[in-house]
Amino acid sequence: MMRKVKLHVKKLMYSNQINRMFSGGENSELLERASSLGVKYYQMSFVDIFGVQRSKLVPASRADEMVGAGGAGFAGFAVHLKMSPTQGDLLAKPDMSTLKVLPWNREVAWLACDLYWCEKEFIASPRNTLRRVLSKLKQNYGLDLKVGIECEFALINRSGDGLADAFDTQKKSCYDAHALMRQYDLITNIVQAIDELGFGPYQCDHEDANGQFEINFDFDHALTTADNIIFFKYLVRSLAEQYGLRATFMPKFSSQLTGNGCHAHLSLHDAESGDNIVSSNEINKNEPSLSAQASQFLAGILDQSPALSAIACPTINSYKRIYASSTISGATWSPNVISWGGNNRTLMCRIPDDKRFEIRLADMACNQYLYPAALCAAGIHGLDNNLSLPLAAPDGCNMYDPHDDQARAIRTIAPTLPRNLRSALDNLDSSIPLRKYLTDDLVDAFLHLQKQHCDDFDSHISPWELEKYLDV
Repeated sequence: MMRKVKLHVKKLMYSNQINRMFSGGENSELLERASSLGVKYYQMSFVDIFGVQRSKLVPASRADEMVGAGGAGFAGFAVHLKMSPTQGDLLAKPDMSTLKVLPWNREVAWLACDLYWCEKEFIASPRNTLRRVLSKLKQNYGLDLKVGIECEFALINRSGDGLADAFDTQKKSCYDAHALMRQYDLITNIVQAIDELGFGPYQCDHEDANGQFEINFDFDHALTTADNIIFFKYLVRSLAEQYGLRATFMPKFSSQLTGNGCHAHLSLHDAESGDNIVSSNEINKNEPSLSAQASQFLAGILDQSPALSAIACPTINSYKRIYASSTISGATWSPNVISWGGNNRTLMCRIPDDKRFEIRLADMACNQYLYPAALCAAGIHGLDNNLSLPLAAPDGCNMYDPHDDQARAIRTIAPTLPRNLRSALDNLDSSIPLRKYLTDDLVDAFLHLQKQHCDDFDSHISPWELEKYLDV
């Protein structure tokens, strides 16, 4: 029987010791928060180009020294940020609004950091990039972007060669009550933890693939949501380990099962009033009624989708999810035609109601800062150029069905997503709008590192090749 991981707060009586160890001046916010929360260490965190979390543990008693020195130092070459070993340290400066005490280790508080180099904001930092693009949307159009993410993951055994639950075998396993309840302790521990952190979880379920789960929590400002998703992945992996399991966010972890998607729900808000401006409040029988700005924003995303896919689906494995021929459940849930319309999950962009649109493009391997930054950049491109939406898919059109006449008609006029990562990278390389808003520095760093992955894969001899060609 799985042991229950206790998430209750332990009262740690050492604040006086921290105060004695800190020398000089008034207590800073870092020291005060450590004392009030019973925190012994700060985990200064950022992500690399691939979205992988990097961090340093800093004793709470020395955190002010670290901030006074400009931040926690990192070698950029060592963390996939396209820097040379000859260059000086990157400095990670914490954003205090992101402070989260680790539910599985109450002695440590996590902080998202912004990166600086040579006393200037580091251009190729994913978090810096998102803040910069969101600022441009607000500055140019008076709009804020809010985002909600559907987080999908699978529970597997520690060695990675099988599912965590040997009894989770239904072909149509979505919403399987028994499989969900067999993981009750772990799932509810995750929910309890993010609830205590203020994420606002509102539902969780067993997803379409065997061993796959989804936990949903409240949408928020795009940067806040990105910080929360980064922490959520860290938390899920860490709590799964407490149960002797492994949580994977790999896009396509089994050739027979549905992959791990990262469906993004976007809404645009007036920056002053906070009002949602997505809907035009008009009735249109032929397609969803979007405001002029929302329509242009979405048109920009659709226009840039071939380039966006490099960031939304950033691994070689990602395209095995997008172009999966079939799954044992009967659906891939990963549209590959650049399409949009009403409440239809076979489209790349779904308009479920008059407050938001859902982009069903990305997978959970995407960098959770770069992806919303790229979506926002594409949306600004649509606003800058007054782009118009293409023809909407008619109601009832099933883009998964090759025999659906309406779907065939859409396929004749709608482009498809790139077939592989290298093709997606080529599209990103030539995207003037994404280069404009994400900057050449970041795009070139991303392309350089991702093309190395492609080269590594191309030179790898797989078991499939040995099976097929060993005896030719």
